[in-house]
Order: sequence, then C-alpha cells, then structure tokens
Amino acid sequence: MDKINLGLIFGGQSEEHEVSIMSARSVFKYAKKNKYNIIPIAVDKKGNWISSKESFSLLKNPNIKEVPKSNNTVNKGLEKFLKNDFDTIFPLIHGPYGEDGKIQGFLELLEIPYIGANVLSSAIGMDKGVMKKLFDYNNLNQPDFITVKKNDNYTEKLEELLKNNSFPLFVKPANLGSSIGISKVYNKQELDHAIKLAFKYDNKAIIENYINAREIECSVLGNEKIIASLPGEIIPAHDFYDYQSKYEDDKTKLIIPADLDKNLIEDIKKISIQAFEIIEGTGLARVDFFLTNYNDIYINEINTIPGFTEYSMYPKLWEASGLSFSKLIDKLVEISLS
Repeated sequence: MDKINLGLIFGGQSEEHEVSIMSARSVFKYAKKNKYNIIPIAVDKKGNWISSKESFSLLKNPNIKEVPKSNNTVNKGLEKFLKNDFDTIFPLIHGPYGEDGKIQGFLELLEIPYIGANVLSSAIGMDKGVMKKLFDYNNLNQPDFITVKKNDNYTEKLEELLKNNSFPLFVKPANLGSSIGISKVYNKQELDHAIKLAFKYDNKAIIENYINAREIECSVLGNEKIIASLPGEIIPAHDFYDYQSKYEDDKTKLIIPADLDKNLIEDIKKISIQAFEIIEGTGLARVDFFLTNYNDIYINEINTIPGFTEYSMYPKLWEASGLSFSKLIDKLVEISLS
C-alpha cells in the first residue's frame, strides 16, 4: 500500500510562531513513518515559504525556535510547494494567517484536502467577537463581554458592562491565541494600558467579566459524526493561564481527566459538541470553559487549531479517552480524506 503524502505547514507570521513549530515537531514525531510520507513546509515571519529540505532540518533540531528568514520570495516558495503531490495537509499555523480561514481557502482553491476546520468555521473560531455573539444567539452561558475597535469611544459600552459586573476584567485581542496580549485588570487606570496592549496584536479587542472558577477544557473530533473527549482541568502557575503558564512554566498542572462527576462530564461534552456545531466546525477543535464552585458552566472560547504539542491538552485529552497521539493523527487524516 502506498504511503499517504502528508504535508505539515508551520511557523507563519503570527505571534504564535514558536508554538506552531513545537506542534509540527510533535506531529512529525508521532505520525507513523510506515504510513505517511511527511512533507514539511515552514513559513518564516515574513510569509516566505521554505523548501522541504530546509523545513526538515527545523523539525529535527529542537533548539531552533524561529524559522530562519528565507532568501526566497513568497512566489518562489509557493512554486516549490506546488511541485509536491499532497494527499492531505495539516495546517499547524496557530492564529492569524493559519487559523483564520486564509490558508484553508488557499488549499480549497488548489483542491487539496486538509485537516481541520473549513474556511467559515476557521474565521468564526478565530474572531472571538463574532464567536461570542453566535454563542450568545444560541443561548450558551458565557461571561458578559463587549467588543471595542481601535479609535472607538468605549466609555458607554464599558459603563453598560460594569452595571452588572465589577473589576477585575479581562482584556484580550479578538484574533489571537495562546493567551498572547491578554491582561487581567483591576481598575480603570489599568484598563487603557491593557487595551493598548491588545491593539498591538489586533484592531479589535474583547473586554469581559472575570469568572472566579476552575478552567476546564474538552477536545472534539469529527465531521458528520462529532465526538468529545473526557474534559481536563488546568491549574495555572500564574494569576491566569497566560503564555508562560502554557509553554514555559512547569509549575502549571494539567489534571487529565478532570475530577468531575459524571453529569458534569456529560454536560461539558454536550456543550462542546454544540459549540462546534454552532461554528459549523469540521475536523477538530478544543473548547474551553469556566466551572464555578456552584457547578455553573461558562463557555470561554473554541480553538480550531489548538496547541498540538505532545504536552498540549488537545492530544492529551484524547489519549486519556483511549486515542493515542499516533491514532489521533490517523483519525484526523481519515476525516480530511473523507
């Protein structure tokens, strides 16, 4: 039986560049070498596409944290890319230019199958403002929030939010992940600085109510038939689950599976599938929740290209649910080819 030509696109122009490389390394490590012919394509921070030969050296060297700047132009890199005969591609660029529908639309124009969310669900999942409005429309319980754009006068919106809520609040870029650009603010003096920080990464920001709760995550998988994993819990090393807690601080604890009663587990799995269906998701996603001491469930967000390192919650939750990293890759490839 011929091997499946599996492309891995990673790196990219997002602030999540380093995480993307880590995800690609893990997929490369666990993909069955007797089943797949791996074709890696690294993208530098300027958007230039690197040759497969150079990309292999990046995957094999764990000390490289950034795709070296290429002498190629974007067009030359794409020319090399198009010479490959892909059966399917795993886009592993987290955040803008990879998780937002752009790369998915490009692959659809080329009629190349790919793993993960389609153009529509990628765009919705990336934009937290649109995503949250859809969740609101479908009556999913979530923290109160407002969206603000650059040059907005957000005074009235903020006053409306603070009528029923109080500090602390969270401020985050609408179109980014890995907790980059997120601030927890305790008063109005800190708010302006937090919004300016969020606007460094995006032209739209979310300001939302802080929920004192446990942080729970659940993985979903499928296309026509969607299944959910056992939920897991994150106990961050810092004040909240920021970038350092996720990728740099080994004091953060991942409790897999989370210590929850059966009814709560089923409720979280049910809402995860519902959220995936609301954004019309395909392939995979990770759904994040807050769980209060009174067992109130609040959905936080959905991620259509979640962290895919061997230490990330998405694959670890499936492992706890009976699907190893290698078999998870097999399942995702199978879904993409169907």
